[in-house]
This record gives sequence, structure tokens and C-alpha cells, in this order.
Amino acid sequence: MTNQIRFTRRHLGRAALAGAAVIGAPLPLRHALAQSGSGDLKVAVLLPTSGTQAQIGQACKRGSDVANAVFADMKMPVKLDVVNYDTETKPDVARTQAEKAIEAGAHVLIGAFDSGQTIAIAQVAEQRGIPLIVNIAAAPQITEQGYKFVVRNFPTAPMLISGAFALHKEIFKASGVTPKTAVLMSINDTFGTSMVGGIKAMFPKLDMPYQLVDIITYDPAAKDLSVEVAKAKATKADMLMPVSRLNDAKLMIQEMVKQRWEPMAIMNPGAPGLYEQDFLKTMGKYGDFHISNVPWLDPKSAMTQSLEKQHAAKFASDQLDLNGGFTFEAMLIAAQAWLAAKSTKADALMAALRGLKIDQHVMVGGPIQFDAKGQNVNIVAAAVQNLKRKPTVVMPKASAAADLVFPEPGWNDKRRT
Repeated sequence: MTNQIRFTRRHLGRAALAGAAVIGAPLPLRHALAQSGSGDLKVAVLLPTSGTQAQIGQACKRGSDVANAVFADMKMPVKLDVVNYDTETKPDVARTQAEKAIEAGAHVLIGAFDSGQTIAIAQVAEQRGIPLIVNIAAAPQITEQGYKFVVRNFPTAPMLISGAFALHKEIFKASGVTPKTAVLMSINDTFGTSMVGGIKAMFPKLDMPYQLVDIITYDPAAKDLSVEVAKAKATKADMLMPVSRLNDAKLMIQEMVKQRWEPMAIMNPGAPGLYEQDFLKTMGKYGDFHISNVPWLDPKSAMTQSLEKQHAAKFASDQLDLNGGFTFEAMLIAAQAWLAAKSTKADALMAALRGLKIDQHVMVGGPIQFDAKGQNVNIVAAAVQNLKRKPTVVMPKASAAADLVFPEPGWNDKRRT
């Protein structure tokens, strides 16, 4: 990709400002700031901004759209040159777009929310020797293939499951109410299959206080879940555990209301869907009180506060959630690697990525750093309950922004307004 520079008055003004910033920066950072002033690190952001995952992909993209503004707000001497690519919710398109991005000169790839699409991109990144920073994707194989050019700042499916089930126990203890039975409903895509496999393997070892009575799977592109919901209802389970995406989560809850199935809890074991903005808008009062046990933004972090401010300024009507948070952090990782490497060469960037330790970031958990497989193992989960149409941290208590409501109210309970 060729960038033509036009020396206009505006360009000269920007150059002067950049020069002033370099002079004012601490000496170790001056080289990096001079390097970053023109946005020389080319970052390709690959996300499903059309297709069945479009709304989630767009939520991810908003996190990357405000990254440079947050960097400036946090006085980070870096600016990224960002190009967006639509994977169309298709692994084959994700592969093609990754190739296109590399041909256009991308130094780093970021993406792609969905595990199937991310696996396709990872294969291209490895073949072409270009770093891939995974923003969101939980399939274990992404960091189990021995790839040398892939790092992931998101929990694996087993990490999501273990964190979620630990929170289940905390919720039961805090509320004094424990379900005796649960039923799992899951999509059968790459992510869902990984989650179901992990739950089958891990559940017997976790000493959970309830029995898992059935596992029901379905196509994430399904237009009707009446049969699946009826089957789940027939188990008479006290709790539903959905492993869903956005559209099927809406179908599931709509069908539960229609069939008048009111389990004591709808609580996922670490999955998207229930906390998404469009879910909450569409479902209205029926979207409240469900619990997602997932990683979440740390409201006490100064960088989170900056991200919230910049996101609200640019996208006033849109919710900031883990989609935007993790995609922003992928941008942060790219920026910090570039500052450390002082180079756009792939080998130098990968060496920097492997050596990173980022203490100041936005998601709950310890520092961002990668193990030998390229996995950040310091991410922890929070219990996020939908309260007054907003995903709200209720567990752990140290991070809680509101009190837990458990069991959740029935569909026509007066607490649903």
C-alpha cells in the first residue's frame, strides 16, 4: 500500500506538533515517538462487520477505532496506522482478507472475534510470518498448534469454563440458593464445540453442586429454537446455561417467554450473547437479570476510564463491553510491542510480544503477558448481570458495581420494568 504525502499547511502543522512531542518525551521513548508520528506501524483489523456476527464485529471495531485517541489521552508516544477488513462471518473470507492485508503491507494482524475465522487467519499469519494478535477467540487449538507468530489475549475455552464455574459457586454462596439441576444449550460452531467438549471433560472434576441433566446443541444460524427450548424445558432443570451468540440468544429468550419456561437462573458458563447491546435493546425487560460469567472491563483502571470517555465521545449511543475492551487491548499490545521493538520487522515484533508485560490495561486481571504458547494466562472472569438494561459486574465483590439478584425474577415479575 503506497501512502502519498501531500505537504499542505495542515500537514506541516501536524509535523511541528509531532516534533514538539518528540522533544518533550523521555529520552528512551524519543526514537519510538519519532517512528510513530506518521503511523508507520500498519495494523490490519479483521472482524466480521457483516453477516450473522456483524453487530458483535462492529462492537469490536469500535474498540479499535478509539485506540489512538486513548493512547494520546494516556500520553503514550505511539500512533497506529489502522486498516479495517470485513471477514463477513466466513472463515474462507477471513483467510482471503488476511492475505489481502499482508499484501497491502500490514505489519500486524488483529482479529477476529470468532474462533473459526481466527484459526483461518492464524494459518495465513504463520505461513507468511506476520504477527497475529488474537483479540477474542476461545478455541484451544489456536495456541496449541505451536504457531510462532500468534499470541492471544483472551481466555481459552477451558479457562472460560473454570472461571465461570468458580463464579457459579460464589453466586450460590452469596445468595443462599443453589439449583439442583442444569441444562446446557449450545451452538455447534467451533467455539461452541470447544466449550461443550471442555464442559464434558471438566464438569465431573469440578464438584459442582448441581447435576447437568442434558446438553442440547443447535446451528448458530438457526431461525427457530422452539424445538430445542421445548426439549430443555422438558428436563425441568432449575438453571439454563446457554453457550450462544447474539442472534440465537435472542431467539432462545423469546422462545422461553413464549413457552413460559422460567428456570431460577439463566447463567452462561463463559459465552457471548446475553450482554450484547442489541440483545438488551431487543429483549427489553426480558433481557434483564441473566448472568454472563466472562472477562470484563475493570472500572477502576485509569485506562478503562479513558477508553470509556473516548468511546462515549465517538459512539454516544453504543455500549462499551468486552468486545470493544479486548479489541482495544489488542491494539495496545501492538503499540507496546512496537515501542519495545523499535522496528516493524516481524521477527523483532514477535520477540517484543513474547517479552511484554503490560501492567496498565483495561480488562480485569493481572498484567498482559504471554506464555511459551502465546497465551495470556492472567485473565480472570467476572459475573456480569444485566440490570436496568446494562451489563453490570456483581461478582467478585471487590469489583462489584451493584448487588446480585438471584434467583432471577419470573417473566412477569414486577421487578421487570
